[in-house]
Formats: sequence, C-alpha cells, structure tokens
Amino acid sequence: MTAVTLLWFRRAALLLAIAVYPHLVPQFWVVSIAAYAFLLGIIALSMTFLAAYGGMISLAQMAIAGVAGYTLAIFSAHAINIGSTTPVWPLAVLMALSAGTAAGVLVGVVAARSRGIYMLMSTLAISMILYYFAQQNTDLLHGFDGFRGVIAPEVAGRSLREPLVFYYLCAAAALLLYVLVRCLAGTPFGFALQGTRDDAQRMASLGYRVGLHQVAAFGVAGAIAAVGGVLSLWFHGGISPGSIGMSATVNILIVAVIGGLAHPRGAFVGAAVFVLIQNFAVDLVGSDRFNTLIGFIFLIIVMASPDGVTGLWGRLRRNGNKSGDESIVVQRQ
Repeated sequence: MTAVTLLWFRRAALLLAIAVYPHLVPQFWVVSIAAYAFLLGIIALSMTFLAAYGGMISLAQMAIAGVAGYTLAIFSAHAINIGSTTPVWPLAVLMALSAGTAAGVLVGVVAARSRGIYMLMSTLAISMILYYFAQQNTDLLHGFDGFRGVIAPEVAGRSLREPLVFYYLCAAAALLLYVLVRCLAGTPFGFALQGTRDDAQRMASLGYRVGLHQVAAFGVAGAIAAVGGVLSLWFHGGISPGSIGMSATVNILIVAVIGGLAHPRGAFVGAAVFVLIQNFAVDLVGSDRFNTLIGFIFLIIVMASPDGVTGLWGRLRRNGNKSGDESIVVQRQ
C-alpha cells in the first residue's frame, strides 16, 4: 500500500468514525463531549491558523467569537424578547459572521503594528476591553446577565439544537473550516503569509505588503472564530460577559497549546483532550482542585512536547518509521 493510498484510507476511516460515533455512544458523549470539542476546536483553529502560518499569537479570538455570539443573540428570539419580530435566522447568522469577521480585521489593524509579546498583550487588552464593555452595557447587551434562553432555529421542523443535528452541524463546520485553512495555506496568499512569518523584512523588500497580509489573516481568523461563536451560543442557549472573560480566553490558549500550534489539526486534538479533562477531572480531584489539575496536565504536556500532542505523535511516528527502516536494512545485510 502506497503512502498516498494509506493517507486516503486513514481519512476515510476518520470520516466514517465521525459519522457513526453518535449512534454508538450515549447522548452526553454526543453533545457535551464531541460537539462541544468541535466548537471549541473551531475557535482554537482561528488561533492556530494565525500561529502556524503567520507566526502571530492572538488572545482576542474568544472575544471575537463573543462578538458574533452577541450579534446573533441580539437578532434572535430569547427569554426577553419572545414574540418580538426578529430577522430570519439565515440573515441573523450572516450578520453575526460578518460582525465577527469585521472584529477580526479591526483586531488585526491594531495587532499587526506589534510583534511577539507586544502583539500578545495588545490582543489580550482588546479582549479585556470587549469583556468590560459587554459587562457594563446594560441597554443592548444586558450587562452581567447577558442573553439567556436563546432559541436555536429550526430547519425542516427540527431544531438545530437537537443532539444529533447539532453534533453533525458542529462536525461539518469543523471539517469544512479545517479543509479551508489547509487549502488557504497552499494559495499565493498562504505562501506570502508564511514568508512573512519566516522573514517579514525580506518579504517587504520583495514588494509584499506585510501589514496588509497580516490584517487579512486576522480577518480570516475572525471569520473562523465567528462560526465557533454562533455554535457556542446555540450550545449554551445564551451568552454573557463570562463567556468571553479571562478564564474563557485562557482556556482557548490552553486548547491550542495542548494540541500544538504548529498544525491546524492540533486545535481539535487539544479541544478533545481539554473537554475530556474538563468533564471528568472534577470526579477525580473535586471542584476545588480542578484548575490545579488542568494546569498540572498542561505543564506536563508542554514540558514533554513544546509543540503539543500532535508534535509528540509526529515524533513517535517518525521514530517508529526510522526503526522500521533500520531493521529492514539490517535484514538485507
């Protein structure tokens, strides 16, 4: 079996596993584990895209997802405005995605003026500004309480929040966005972005508009995060300032780092690990020591593999292949 055939076989097996998974496990594992991991992975993917191909770390991605979530909540039926006239849901979703993309561009305009730790801190500052704005705005965003009882739309008489429907919706969105990111990396824009990551000064001397490419990358990342924000609103049935606060921001960073910032698939691997720990760590150590355990596991993974679980797995595969090749050579001798 050739390497290409084996690769396609693995991809087909993965798609089959994703398709049959919800029919083999209890509902809790369908929604609270798998679907939630997919939507967290989507938001982390927006961070991983910037890091892997642009060399930029943004801590504003959860806040950008919140912009999309708040926008959709405003134009959706919820506990406060039941019976009021709202736009048709596809238009409301489009408005939310547009708001998230625009927020990503605006963050990029600010963040692209800095590098390294200064970019990290500037995006964190933007995230906190949005958090406090949402907390203090009581007229439009309902302050600390936010929006509750947001009703997910129905398609063909079935709510998009039904466990099976929501799982496939999250899985399809995650798959499409992952493919989009991988395809985008192979376009002239993707190659220019990677060149900017490796040597921005040289790319500028070749005539590339480095800042414009970086802002555009933030716009793409904003659109990805916005999809996660929409799904998160439907998953939780509401949104509040706590959804985009420091804890949520750090969680997305942990997800991305655990999975590995060097490859887009790391976002979903990290999300799966994080959600499993989040759901079952309380049973092992209790709620008081939950964050301590999360931090301890995070520290172990980072020390064992700075490029996350995907990097560790890649090294193990290469070492295994190298050992296999060496054994073949010995046998031939």
